[in-house]
Amino acid sequence: MTTRLHDATLIVQRDRRPVILEHHSIVWDGPWITAVGPAPELVGLPVDDAIDASRHLVIPGFINTHHHLFQSLTRGLRPVQSAGLFDWLTNLYQRWQNVDFEALRIAAQVSLAELLLGGCTTTSDHHYLFPAGSDVQLEAVLEAAESLGVRLHAGRGSMTVGVSRGGLPPDACAEDEAKVLADSQRVLDRFHDPQPGAMRRIDLAPCAPFNVSPELLRDTAALARERRVLLHTHAAETLDEQAYCLDRFGCRPIEFLRRREWLGPDVYLAHCVHLNEEEIGLLAATLTSVAHCPSSNMRLGSGIPPVRVMLDRGVNVALGVDGSSSNDGGHLVAEARQALLLQRVAGGPAALTPAEAFTLGTLGGATALGRPELGNLAPGLAADLALFRADDVAFAGAIAHDPLAALMLCHAPRADRVIVHGRTVVQDGRIALLDAEDLTARFNARVRERFAT
Repeated sequence: MTTRLHDATLIVQRDRRPVILEHHSIVWDGPWITAVGPAPELVGLPVDDAIDASRHLVIPGFINTHHHLFQSLTRGLRPVQSAGLFDWLTNLYQRWQNVDFEALRIAAQVSLAELLLGGCTTTSDHHYLFPAGSDVQLEAVLEAAESLGVRLHAGRGSMTVGVSRGGLPPDACAEDEAKVLADSQRVLDRFHDPQPGAMRRIDLAPCAPFNVSPELLRDTAALARERRVLLHTHAAETLDEQAYCLDRFGCRPIEFLRRREWLGPDVYLAHCVHLNEEEIGLLAATLTSVAHCPSSNMRLGSGIPPVRVMLDRGVNVALGVDGSSSNDGGHLVAEARQALLLQRVAGGPAALTPAEAFTLGTLGGATALGRPELGNLAPGLAADLALFRADDVAFAGAIAHDPLAALMLCHAPRADRVIVHGRTVVQDGRIALLDAEDLTARFNARVRERFAT
């Protein structure tokens, strides 16, 4: 089916710089864009459907490179509202042990629906929680993504070092390492799609230095490179993590990963808050990407990552909303605004521009996930796009000055329409493929039953 979206204001990327194109149209055939150009030039092309976008600002679908979808089960939880990372985790592990397949599936649906409503079309999920005796499997997340039509990188995460071995999680949340590797093989065999435009890919994602062993990191890296899939983990998020690595391994977190061959163009690391100049240079030289999560870093008091320095040194930086228990929201365009503001707190009013913030959420994410077909609007790329009402009061005034600034500096509203893989998944600001109100009611009932204080 061929569709033409016509007479819109587009924001596209040219040489990794956003460009505003007014009165432009986009044509896609199935999941692929076939034409982008001035509206009059494309009006005569034969199409099956036409979308009037004359009142819309149209952008490439944003790309989220770090999330824990299950954590919507415990967002806003009172005992951890003012906790730092380690205290936050040790408290929440006690509740997360109650996760089962259905709780994970519905939590993932809620988190994914929120991402879609914010204009995000592709997300990574770092799922590392497989409690002993639970029926949790990665399939719960995969089913949730399919039900909503979102493009997913599902990270088969793991925790294998429990408290009895010097780790942070309870032993009931620590898996056997042979089981982790076997299940990683299983989900790769069954679900990973390496083709361009894939709706579903599997990444391998041990959780963090304080809950997995060096041996598991080594073996996971070997498996990922054998299967040519991405590696993902947390790194250098807090000073507590840094102290843990220095005490237990005799080195800082980035060096700990380097020694286990965990740097490279197939690796994207979440956070990277506490880096020195040498470590930033190492990330740049190895083409390792960083998933920057500003709201989570602020919420947990973790610190301000040196994003400006990383960009200047050539590190690819993407965006992540992080888990819904450390962000409590999943609007990725709003996260780009937070990234811009947080860098200015540290480095002054020119530390990050609206254009750079936009690129973090689009091409930065596409590079981190190894998806050159995503993050832009151009012929041959995936038909993933988000439409925001240009006449929304949230943009009033700013849209007349600079549509990009309106999106990045104002409080962006819900997307009016979102298209993934050529298919409409948000229509008139509402989830198109399921009943979001019913989902929310069922989810709140489950949270009250099993996870509330």
